[in-house]
Amino acid sequence: MLCVTSLPVSGSVSLSLSLSLSLSLSVSQVMMDTQKEALCRIISTLANKNEELQTFLETVDNTLTGLQEESCSVMSELEAELEQLSSALEEKGAELRDVIKEEKQRKEAELQKQLLEGKSAVLSCEELLEFANQTLTITNEEEFLKAAKQIKERITMAPAFRLTTRPAVSENMSQFTVDFSAERAGLQRLHFLSVPGAPEIDVSGCFVCDNTVRVAWQPASEADAEGEGIVGRIEHYELEYRKTNRDSLLRAAGEACWEKIPDIRDTHVTISGLKFDSRFIIVRVRARNKAAAGEFSEPVTLETRAYNFGLEAATAHVELQVRGNTVTWEPQGVKGHDPRLRGKENKSSSRSATPSPNKMAGSRAGRDRFAGESYTVLGDQEMTGGCHYWELHPLDDWKSFSVGVANRASLGRFDQLGKSSGSWCLHASQWLQSSLAAKHNNRAKALDWPLPQRIGIYCDYDNGELSFIDVDRLHLLHSFKTKFSQPLVPAFTVCTTLLFPNIPHYYPILPNTTHYYPTLPIIIHYYPIFPIISQYYPILPNINQYSPLFSNITQYYPILPNISVSTPH
Repeated sequence: MLCVTSLPVSGSVSLSLSLSLSLSLSVSQVMMDTQKEALCRIISTLANKNEELQTFLETVDNTLTGLQEESCSVMSELEAELEQLSSALEEKGAELRDVIKEEKQRKEAELQKQLLEGKSAVLSCEELLEFANQTLTITNEEEFLKAAKQIKERITMAPAFRLTTRPAVSENMSQFTVDFSAERAGLQRLHFLSVPGAPEIDVSGCFVCDNTVRVAWQPASEADAEGEGIVGRIEHYELEYRKTNRDSLLRAAGEACWEKIPDIRDTHVTISGLKFDSRFIIVRVRARNKAAAGEFSEPVTLETRAYNFGLEAATAHVELQVRGNTVTWEPQGVKGHDPRLRGKENKSSSRSATPSPNKMAGSRAGRDRFAGESYTVLGDQEMTGGCHYWELHPLDDWKSFSVGVANRASLGRFDQLGKSSGSWCLHASQWLQSSLAAKHNNRAKALDWPLPQRIGIYCDYDNGELSFIDVDRLHLLHSFKTKFSQPLVPAFTVCTTLLFPNIPHYYPILPNTTHYYPTLPIIIHYYPIFPIISQYYPILPNINQYSPLFSNITQYYPILPNISVSTPH
């Protein structure tokens, strides 16, 4: 009985201990995992803070270096200015001394001349006086009268009676007295030049659009100027900007340096030619008068997040040339249009339509190129969420194109954009007549709007919205409303084929074109632009052979002004 009763008790206690131990281990494991997660967060925070501090120290060190260089620069400028001021004083002193010396020499010369003339007159007067005294002693009347007459004549001509007895110049030099008290006061007031205060960037006047940034600011008041002098008129502004991926004013290692835009005459500027390949752009501005430049404004960070992608040349049709962000259609002959080749390629299209799940985006092999009439190329960045925007600029000589998005996995090699459930596009054509349509799942909706010259594509993946916009006219062309469940990529189709169903549709006077061109079931595949008919009809040495009823080919091909082949009667 004891053994029997003891077994259940022992089993119960063992089970209880086991459950308790498992529960304890489970709780301990959870607590340990929680602590690990908290520790990882702390480590991440510390790492970020350490990077921030390193960047801060580097910034302070660079600022210290810049301070030393700037101090040496302004000290050299001060010494140069003082030297120039001293030189100017020396030059002015020498000039004033020369003026006094010249006046002194002029007066001395005048007085010396008067001295010589006076001495000569005194001698002449003494001689005449002595002669007169001697005449008084003459007793002979005739001699006396003769001597008296000579004295009278000599007195008339004597220098003493023609000489001015007043000095020609005075000794006064008071006109050269100087008083430099005002200048000394000015020198004592010498101080550093006043510079304009830092402008204030007007955030409400700044905007970011289409790879351009507009920055506006308000000039500082004179009360905000630095220095004791009068602030001169602001001559121009200087703006600096740099790209960054951090919402911080500190520059991280490897990030771009400041780029400068000088000589801005207005209180706003538009920075164009940018590429929004970073999350933010930081801008700052300062004013400059005739004296010097002031301090920079407080930097302002503007968000420039953009959808950046390239064109996946590996997916492009063989007749599409991808150069950077430009796609051009360059036909390589008629082989790509051979319906027999098309039939062979169709057999393998089902195998290549869906790439392997292990294949990364952008790694399509040569056999996965678009072929047949699908002159398509895809973007290399997938969209799996969020909002994305990009633009398309058709070249001047474009004929036909489609732009939109596609699910890479559901788009086969021969599938054209808009003709499958996994692609949405806007199609534009200007062959013979202009047309604009929105296409999806082999359905087209004609749009009554002029052909745009710049198309904006906006994809809100999460809300299932794809919009096409005429950017120049700010008009919404069309918007698809759906639910995106698979990754999307930008997709483009470029071609210059006329997209005609058949020639008789546009040439009703030709009941059956193949009657005259038995080897060409669809003539437009071989005549994309018709510059010279023999160039695209190498198999037709003589057009009259296949057109016995055509006296003039331009009668039936009005778009071919340079092709005129007559048949003999």
